[in-house]
Amino acid sequence: MRRSFWAWGWEERLPSAEALRSAGDQLSALFGRPPEQARPLPRLEVAIAGLPRSGAAPPGSIAAFCDASPEARVRHAYGRAWPDLVRGFGCDFSAAPDFVCTPGSEEEVARALEACAVRGIAVTPYGGGTSVVGGVEGGGRGRPACALDLARLSGVLELDPVSRAARIQAGSLGPDLEAALQPHGLTLRHFPQSFEFSTLGGWIATRAGGHFATLQTRIDDAVESVRMITPAGAWASRRFPSSGAGPNPDRLALGSEGILGVITEAWVRLHPVPRYRASATVAFADFLGGARACRAIAQSGLYPANCRLIDAAEAMLNGVGGGTGEALLLLAFESADHPLDPWMTRALQIGLDAGGTCPSGATYRDSGERAGGGASAKWREAFFAAPYLQSGFVSLGILADTFETACIWDRFEALHAAVGASVTDALRRICGAGIVTCRITHLYPDGAAPYFTMVAPVRAGAELEQWREIKAAASEAVAAAGGTITHHHAVGRTHRPWYGRERPEPFAAALRAVKREIDPAGILNPGVLL
Repeated sequence: MRRSFWAWGWEERLPSAEALRSAGDQLSALFGRPPEQARPLPRLEVAIAGLPRSGAAPPGSIAAFCDASPEARVRHAYGRAWPDLVRGFGCDFSAAPDFVCTPGSEEEVARALEACAVRGIAVTPYGGGTSVVGGVEGGGRGRPACALDLARLSGVLELDPVSRAARIQAGSLGPDLEAALQPHGLTLRHFPQSFEFSTLGGWIATRAGGHFATLQTRIDDAVESVRMITPAGAWASRRFPSSGAGPNPDRLALGSEGILGVITEAWVRLHPVPRYRASATVAFADFLGGARACRAIAQSGLYPANCRLIDAAEAMLNGVGGGTGEALLLLAFESADHPLDPWMTRALQIGLDAGGTCPSGATYRDSGERAGGGASAKWREAFFAAPYLQSGFVSLGILADTFETACIWDRFEALHAAVGASVTDALRRICGAGIVTCRITHLYPDGAAPYFTMVAPVRAGAELEQWREIKAAASEAVAAAGGTITHHHAVGRTHRPWYGRERPEPFAAALRAVKREIDPAGILNPGVLL
């Protein structure tokens, strides 16, 4: 299969005309307006024909591993945020880099940074290109730009089965990484929605969150040590299970989003592949009742692998729950070591005590296979299909976008109400109609990460203007209610104004100083974080 040059994922898996028509009819009925006729999907040759000419050739010292072809430039222009999809659909690739650099070693990474610094060429590290916050859009800003693609730096370099860790190159895609670990009975256990197309280096650079709801929820928890190549030299931490020796250098590499250096490899902590699994679905008459059950489970010390609460509207849109109008809690445990009956029994009792119902009871597996069927399976299928549907919706003039946050439990109910009301009002005011749904994706004893989806009709030609106004309303509402601007989607260019308010100013000054020291020419991913 072939990756789409403008949309999410594989071209062959984009929604069919029939699927789009069906989804469009459903949403149009929800919005109270006639359905739109789907516009034809863009063609690569049209995108290439409209591409601005490159403003800079690759420096001679690195030209041997650079690609300035129009197709390479188009394919490295954007991530996969909704504004990226809109511009790609319209064949607007004005933000394409002038060339793409594909180093095959750390020495070539260092040469590329040196050559670009001399010429004043901006360098954007590029992993899988799945950013949803404008994190990899390096071109089109009035200065020459290079996308530094890490695809050739891919593979498991070393395995330490005694310490249960592996040294893995940053350009390794999720499926390739897991396939290399599988024969050893091990897994990194990090499965973001972008898993199929994102890389280890990208996860580390953006502090990505994975699928699991408790304990090791983020890539932060898996990192043992990081190695980066910076314009000032190699940045490499040592391997320790833990250390109290001053500020941890890995904490600064994590979430650095390419502004300090190019992550080339990391030692990461592994887990044995699970054998025992248990799953159940608990229904609640209202979302907040389910949230209170989530809080009790998070504070119980049971630590489920999945504890995802979906509100009734989201369940309806994804065909989960049979249209009962209830919020659904998808609950799961897994272990490589022991059966899970006591943990699941206690978690279910907490859910029942909070007013939930679970008529089907729990399902158990001890063969390593996932529990099949039911709401969890339907949700998993809809979860991985959603980015494809979002891409297809662009052709129907429908905005489908998400944003997420995290807050302490004490503020959760107020944040949920305020953000939902603010974004619903913005959608109706700006688009004339729209719906907002919510799910809880990650749990902590002191708080949770609510994840919002917004769907609305948009005017052809005004999509980006409308999106910017809606996104600002959502971000302002999150900040006002005491949430972080992002729990796991990173800052990029989209969230930078609100990130600037969230971080302490002395820390911002320190980060600027580090940036000046490590990247004196200011070439690394300018416009992100700072």
